[in-house]
Amino acid sequence: MDLTRQASAPLYEAMERFRKKRIVPFDVPGHKRGRGNPELIDLLGERCVGIDVNSMKPLDNLSHPVSVIKEAEELTADAFGAEHAFFIVGGTTQAVQDMVLSVCKHGDEIIVPRNVHKSVLNALILCGATPVYVNTEIDARLGIVLGMTIEQVEEAILAHPKAVAVLINNPTYYGICSDIRGITEMVHRHGLKVLADEAHGTHLYFGDHLPCNAMAAGADMAAISMHKSGGSLTQSSILLTGNGMNADYVQTIINITQTTSASYLLMTSLDISRRNLALRGRQSFQKVTEWAEYARNEINSIGGYYAYGRELVNGSSVYDFDVTKLCVFTRDIGLDGIEVYDILRDEFDIQIEFGDIGNIMAYISIGDRIQDIERLVGALDEISRIYSKDQKQFEIDRDMLLPNVIKSPQEAFYAKKEKLPIRDCVGKVSGEFVMAYPPGIPILAPGELVTAEIIDYILYSMEKGCSMQGMEDASLETLNVLV
Repeated sequence: MDLTRQASAPLYEAMERFRKKRIVPFDVPGHKRGRGNPELIDLLGERCVGIDVNSMKPLDNLSHPVSVIKEAEELTADAFGAEHAFFIVGGTTQAVQDMVLSVCKHGDEIIVPRNVHKSVLNALILCGATPVYVNTEIDARLGIVLGMTIEQVEEAILAHPKAVAVLINNPTYYGICSDIRGITEMVHRHGLKVLADEAHGTHLYFGDHLPCNAMAAGADMAAISMHKSGGSLTQSSILLTGNGMNADYVQTIINITQTTSASYLLMTSLDISRRNLALRGRQSFQKVTEWAEYARNEINSIGGYYAYGRELVNGSSVYDFDVTKLCVFTRDIGLDGIEVYDILRDEFDIQIEFGDIGNIMAYISIGDRIQDIERLVGALDEISRIYSKDQKQFEIDRDMLLPNVIKSPQEAFYAKKEKLPIRDCVGKVSGEFVMAYPPGIPILAPGELVTAEIIDYILYSMEKGCSMQGMEDASLETLNVLV
């Protein structure tokens, strides 16, 4: 990485030149720098609304970048150690879909872990490929899916000659990392592509003593959520490619899925955030690591909670662990994670990232303060003291979480369906998604067999207050299944 070049921010600098010219707008957007909608200025400020502009020659065009956007993307590629980088304004959902659509077509198979984001399966609905789920381990106590091993992935490749790619979560939502370097080397020997969902791994490119990032591992593509741990605006992400990919073809795929009216607020935030990470990222993420470890130790000292970390590493299903992830198992105090999530928000005015049946996750990033972490620790201590109880815990087993794929997502999505009471759907094939959001990992996806255990899990999640998405019937009294 060339730090001298990384000190520049070409798109941001072009926006500043544009702002100072006071150009009279006879183009879109129609609010005309906010004059047509003063409430926008009141909400966002004159400076922000004033640079919400349309593509023009001085500011380049994201669909076919030739000047300042192209330069900003080249600097991003250099900062992340990639051959090419693409700015994405449809979130990492779009970046993941572009990865899949760049390598998969109808009739292909793609090898994935069970805990893939819904964006992967949405891409399969579009292209007609079929997922092959790796039979990964489940941590029986925590109820979370662990990483893929080299042996598991190779077994899937040998059993599925139609497979064209392997997708790896690096890391998972819970900080679990597979041996991405070893898996990539093995997959390439078999002639397949390696795609990495690094929605929660931006910091891996700028942190010492953190798990290996996808580009360093030799992966072909990686989707990066700069707006999560990287500090850019929500919905702004990047797509990285290695030298094994045709960047011009990837750009064509991006142009199919991405808006032609790209937000300059989002793109400029990517440019500024890349510069910040390139120049100061290592110091920033060292601080994040220290604060997460401090919080982990303090929470574990309360008793009843388990803030897990590198002690989970076993060299196979947990090859490495991202210590910046502050995930806490809560069920030993008699509360599900989603219950602790709600109490933190409603009683202590603390909004954490998510709560599921067994765990909560507090996202610690470059914008946090030590006093906020102290407040979180204190609130968890109070919750343990006030709300602890004995309760029968809902058990999660491995067989329940590993899907039985009967039809491809595309075939099931467009098939003839009927809506049945959810308890009557056992043995049927799902025609829609059911997932708790966040994190957006499907419990059921189109084409998967509905079992009694899965229905119990869904209904228990709803009863405890998880936000369920993906299905037509928001009450989940009924489910769309194939006729």
